[in-house]
Amino acid sequence: MTSNGRSAPGSSLDQARSHHTDNTPHVPIPSSDLKSRLEIFASKIPNGYIAPFCGASAGVASGIVTCPLDVIKTKLQAQGGFRRGGAQEVASGAIYRGMIGSGRRIWREDGIRGLYQGLGPMLLGYLPTWAVYLAVYDRSREYFYDETVPGSWWLSRGYASITAGACSTIVTNPIWVIKTRLMSQSLKQNSEGVRAPWQYSGTWDAARKMYQIEGIRSFYSGLTPALLGLTHVAIQFPLYEYLKMGFTGYGIGEHPDSGSSHWIGISVATFLSKICASTVTYPHEVLRTRLQTQQRTAPAPSPEEIAFRGGLNHPHDRGRSGGISSSDGMRNRPRYNGMIRTFQTILKEEGWRAFYAGIGTNLFRAIPAAMTTMLTYEYLRKQISTYQHEGKLKLEMEQQYQNPI
Repeated sequence: MTSNGRSAPGSSLDQARSHHTDNTPHVPIPSSDLKSRLEIFASKIPNGYIAPFCGASAGVASGIVTCPLDVIKTKLQAQGGFRRGGAQEVASGAIYRGMIGSGRRIWREDGIRGLYQGLGPMLLGYLPTWAVYLAVYDRSREYFYDETVPGSWWLSRGYASITAGACSTIVTNPIWVIKTRLMSQSLKQNSEGVRAPWQYSGTWDAARKMYQIEGIRSFYSGLTPALLGLTHVAIQFPLYEYLKMGFTGYGIGEHPDSGSSHWIGISVATFLSKICASTVTYPHEVLRTRLQTQQRTAPAPSPEEIAFRGGLNHPHDRGRSGGISSSDGMRNRPRYNGMIRTFQTILKEEGWRAFYAGIGTNLFRAIPAAMTTMLTYEYLRKQISTYQHEGKLKLEMEQQYQNPI
């Protein structure tokens, strides 16, 4: 079968046509098997639905594969916000240290469930995130492109990435806040002072309690650094598409008929683009995590006297009522208030290294996640394209058999 959609000499379609012109008995094309049904179904799918479907499927696949690493990364990023005391105690009191040590501790304290905390909202979030992102990116990159403007290829891809990222971020930010909170909490109580001030049993329980205690604004905590984090995709996707074209000769969503080297090129392009984007933009993830993992108002006093930055009956909490939400003793005043102040607070108390807390784990998680996402996306695009082509041929053949000349 040739690239222009015509069948190659000797193909089943040519043979069927030759039989038809020779007035041989007409045998209907079998369409009862699953593959034939899928091909005919795919041929009827509007092109505008393909990118969202492939993107959502790819996001779900990467979420399942990398959830444990995302939990470890989130705990490494968030633990400084749950400690008591000043900079010295925050720096010296970390209990999650490194990927392997953190993984062992989570496994010891919470078991396999601890490594998959937040999987529900993660999958729920990936569905609209990648569906919206790749659909908008696929359409807007050509909309912004103007071949008469120098550098328009890079600019159009950059604008498309930011536009797509803004749309998906605004739509899905509440889901990611819930996911981050579920991942940062411990399933079991511990006495070392690094414990979130909430305890949620699941996605809907978290959403209900957040709305009742903190209001609708809590669902958009960390939105500003998340939007600033669009620089990540503005780097990653244009660079990925550029590298893929360099390695394979094809753009995003485009494929040759065959060739294993094509998939190697996709993997290398994904690896290089992701590591560049993640390294440059990682600090914004720490800012976003800290903003998402603090309560905007003081929780109700509890019999265990759990404070925002405290554990159970910790010496630093004695003499204070439960539910104080900041380290300076001011009731109802969030510790992190805005991105600039959050940056200043972290820098003062924990130093610049805190902005790269968990980056090793993040890269170890982000690169496989990106490779899973892009390989799944590209594979599904290729398969659906092939199925569409074969389905159209079968429909054409059936029409010819039903309406002989």
